[in-house]
Amino acid sequence: MPNNPNNMLRPCKKYLLLAVILFVIEILIGVYAHDKFIRPFGGDFLVVILIYCFIKGFFNLPVIKTAIGVLAFAYIVETLQYFKITVRLGLQQSKLANIIIGNSFSWTDIICYTLGIALVIVIEKLSGNIMSGNV
Repeated sequence: MPNNPNNMLRPCKKYLLLAVILFVIEILIGVYAHDKFIRPFGGDFLVVILIYCFIKGFFNLPVIKTAIGVLAFAYIVETLQYFKITVRLGLQQSKLANIIIGNSFSWTDIICYTLGIALVIVIEKLSGNIMSGNV
């Protein structure tokens, strides 16, 4: 049972491996992709999948709740960008803060996050994880 606290924390190699692969892809995009499609859209699309896989790699949480939680987190971070949170915190010169938090709001980012989580839900449904009660 996924809601049983005793079963909630459990490593899952499949999700952890996917998280590591996606993390490497994100780094490669950040370092080598200087185009007008992969870097601005691919990274945002994949980052929510990366976060989802990372969480599912450690916790046996329901698919839909986890997906919605990740999407809400991405929306919150994007909203903080709208309010220039790095400037308000005095971190505008920090390269790390600008990479992690970002520094500009974009509706296309919101769309990319949404599409990334939609893909997660479709894949989980096709793999039977939603139907097996791990919703």
